Amino acid sequence: MTVILHAAEDRQRLEELARRESNAKQRDRYRAVLLAIDDELEGDQIADRLDRSPRFVDKWLARYRAGGIEALAPRKQPGRTPKLTPQQEQQLKARLDAGPRDADGVCTLRGRDICRIIREEFGVVHTLGGIYDVLARLGYSSLLPRPRHRKNDPAAMEQFTQQQAPLLRAP
Repeated sequence: MTVILHAAEDRQRLEELARRESNAKQRDRYRAVLLAIDDELEGDQIADRLDRSPRFVDKWLARYRAGGIEALAPRKQPGRTPKLTPQQEQQLKARLDAGPRDADGVCTLRGRDICRIIREEFGVVHTLGGIYDVLARLGYSSLLPRPRHRKNDPAAMEQFTQQQAPLLRAP
């Protein structure tokens, strides 16, 4: 398989990159090009040495031929588009920052409450696991201290502890 160097220093640079790379897949990309340059092996032979598929080798050799070492760098994967638009995400953030409403019937919003709110207010269905990913993307954490109810009365709690809860009193 014929691979011609893009620049004279590419071979040394590829060796250095392959030596320093901790990601095995990326390291094999560099090694595939090096094997094609040095040993002039065929794609199947390179694939056998790297324990990768011939398609993997062909793909990365073609990328090197087209764009040099920079073309071997991994590209950001696009992923699935979010179900909520950026405007809806901003509305959700404002809704979450405002806290639960009386109609919600809870003192703090849980994941399933947020799923319900998104379904009712935006018409978008999210799974419970998916909603935690949305919250993380928006900068929220699901791990927070247990909230205190807004009707909580510290004086009444102290009175209960002193008068009615004999097991809680210190001797």
